[in-house]
Amino acid sequence: MNVAIFDLDGTLVDTAPDIIDALNRTLSDLDLSPIDEATGRNFIGSGAKSLVASGLMKSSKIPATESCLEAAYARFITYYTEACAKRSALYPGVREGLDMLQDIGIAMGVCTNKPHALSLDVLDAFGLHKYFRAVVGGDVLPERKPAARHLLETAKRITPEFSHAIMIGDSPTDVAAAQNAAIPIVAVDYGYTTTPPANLGANVVISDMRDLPSVMLKFWKIA
Repeated sequence: MNVAIFDLDGTLVDTAPDIIDALNRTLSDLDLSPIDEATGRNFIGSGAKSLVASGLMKSSKIPATESCLEAAYARFITYYTEACAKRSALYPGVREGLDMLQDIGIAMGVCTNKPHALSLDVLDAFGLHKYFRAVVGGDVLPERKPAARHLLETAKRITPEFSHAIMIGDSPTDVAAAQNAAIPIVAVDYGYTTTPPANLGANVVISDMRDLPSVMLKFWKIA
């Protein structure tokens, strides 16, 4: 069986507005200045704790101590859990693209560095959970993207007998994970990355998820 493995933030859902809101509420509690959304988008992709650490560094200009980071991270998780889908939005064409993949028998999953429980909350909020046989958040395994294990374990949880897999993501972390796992990577050009999408090193770059089925069929030559 052929499987498609998706990143979440910046690939399926534009979650940045709610993530940055939660981060700025956390910074405000610490009497630190907020960060703008454009800057915050560049912090997304390596996991929630990394995002909080980057926010603290940007706002305070000094690295956070471990205890400060842990306390700030806990606040962030609380705030984000309260409003993880308030201002977030599904990217255009995502639902239609997932429907198209289902129609041609592609089994799908999500491999994200976002905490697992929050990943499920976001997927449920947008009615996307039904499309995916497996969701593996960033705190499920000892390793996460760009480690190959995170991606390959997701593929196995989709179906242990998978024959081919492909990754769909938006960031250097996604590209590195796919390359480490020796599977093709399709990058979307609308996500969270400071690297121009064409320079990420992906096999293919698309602008609309509805283009994905034809790309996959060409990769696997099953048209």
